[in-house]
Amino acid sequence: MASLIESAWTYLITNFSDFQLTCLGGFIVHESVFFLSGLPFILFERAGWFGKYKIQKKNNTPEAQTKCITRLVMYHLCVNLPILLVTYPVFKFMGTRSTLPLPSWKVVATQILFYFIIEDFVFYWGHRILHTKWLYKHVHSVHHEYATPFGLTSEYAHPAEILFLGAATIVGPALTGPHLITIYLWVSLRILETVEAHSGYHFPWSPSNFLPLYGGSDFHDYHHRLLYTKSGNYSSTFVYMDWIFGTDKGYRKLKSLKESEREAEGKVM
Repeated sequence: MASLIESAWTYLITNFSDFQLTCLGGFIVHESVFFLSGLPFILFERAGWFGKYKIQKKNNTPEAQTKCITRLVMYHLCVNLPILLVTYPVFKFMGTRSTLPLPSWKVVATQILFYFIIEDFVFYWGHRILHTKWLYKHVHSVHHEYATPFGLTSEYAHPAEILFLGAATIVGPALTGPHLITIYLWVSLRILETVEAHSGYHFPWSPSNFLPLYGGSDFHDYHHRLLYTKSGNYSSTFVYMDWIFGTDKGYRKLKSLKESEREAEGKVM
């Protein structure tokens, strides 16, 4: 497997420049993972599939879904891609490289775990700031247009928010200067996480059922359902920041209440 990956990477660095792999390659990885993981949830909602796992009973209209996709394509082409192109020198300054040898899986795993921890910390405070009155009204309210989120709404946001919260994703890599393949993997995992968190579905196989401290769709869906001043649940991947600062009390109280109701129903039956 390792030799296959190395052979594929050798082909890439032989036929494409470092600039192309970093900027255009990074954009292609992002778009591919984002739309391939997010589009199925639109299909689920329109077709009514997996209805028993849907967190909210309300569905988005086809018009609302189309509006989201249209805006996303525009934002990605007019905001995300130009940012990647002009920040190439930043990636080089960070120490990012695309040359062989590839890093070991231990190095990759350690760095990505570190990135998740750092990103959680930075994202939590950035997200919480966006829920102050002025910033919510003029910036973050765009993201909250969808009170019933679906996978692709994870990146539906004001351009200023894309820049502001998007910075949280590169803090970890900026501190470690990773190999480009590590950035590809990190970005892919972060996209899969945020799409799942906005999916609107909580399946038996959802990561939050298996990973300690993982937030997931149920945790973040609560954030979208409530008014901005009372929402809480500001974390991105893991929930420890909300737990430490008490911004998940409403969610935990509601979850405890639902569990008590289920236990009561079980005793009656």
